[in-house]
Amino acid sequence: MSRFLNEYKWPTRQVIRAVRQAAIQQIMSQPRSGRRPTLQVIIDLTTLEKAGKFKEFQNLVRVYNGKRGLHVVMLYLVVGRWRVPWSFQVYRGKDTPTPTQLGLRLVRRLPKILIRHFKVLVLADTAFGNNEFVSRIHQLKHHILVGVCSTRKLADGRSIKHLHKRGQQVRLRGLKLTVYLSWYYLKRSNGKLEKRYILCTKALKASTMTWWGRRRWAIEGFFKTAKHRFGLHRFGQQTLLGVYRWVILSLAAYLLAHWVYLNAPEHPLPDWGDAAQKALELLLPLMTLLPMLAEIRRLQPLAKRYGIDINVTWCKI
Repeated sequence: MSRFLNEYKWPTRQVIRAVRQAAIQQIMSQPRSGRRPTLQVIIDLTTLEKAGKFKEFQNLVRVYNGKRGLHVVMLYLVVGRWRVPWSFQVYRGKDTPTPTQLGLRLVRRLPKILIRHFKVLVLADTAFGNNEFVSRIHQLKHHILVGVCSTRKLADGRSIKHLHKRGQQVRLRGLKLTVYLSWYYLKRSNGKLEKRYILCTKALKASTMTWWGRRRWAIEGFFKTAKHRFGLHRFGQQTLLGVYRWVILSLAAYLLAHWVYLNAPEHPLPDWGDAAQKALELLLPLMTLLPMLAEIRRLQPLAKRYGIDINVTWCKI
């Protein structure tokens, strides 16, 4: 596995292109009726935490926001039932492009076919709620709904926490365009409610803004699944290429399991272990059968000792 990831010369970019083309085909194949559907483009930063020394990654494995590891800005697409981890960029620290700038770069690289077919709504948390990010997304002719700090100032000098009406049109200090501001209450793990402010560049009802604002949390569930079910943060490679390939294959494994889950007769809450096993059996059946055949071969002498004769016959299908 180490040689496969670190040394073998297989076309990593061709794998990425093939996965993306398949993802676009699946998304575009869905029946469309009525208005142009909305493509949720969710951007967030996550840390693939690592301990120990990594000489080859001095500019990559670092401490940021109190966490040490690889800091990845991820672009995650949601449309209908489909969930697609589309692309990512690694934050390299001071004097390099900021997470906000990396997020803008990811949005700019969205395929034109998706932009033509869908209405794009960019969702992000408070870390991306600065004037630069909002203005640049607006210049790309996309709408954005993003979290903002309660300390943000209005053009007249007041703080946004002094507002009393949800969904009202406001002007923020340093931001030329007019935006709409609302808030909702998020229940934390300790049971307390936390007030979260959101702004949007599109005129929406306060209840609609709240609904979209909560949709951003879909990426947090993806991060937990990708890390704990598909090993996203468990890379141990000693080359940059190896780590890059590990992340690509981890995301591809999640995507394949997600597709198999969507094709199940019913759609309860996903059991990702079961979905991954079904994906393996459906897409790579020999990878499932060969370990069993190897075990049978190993146990044949023991079986013969007890008068059991085991023969495996290959049949043409």
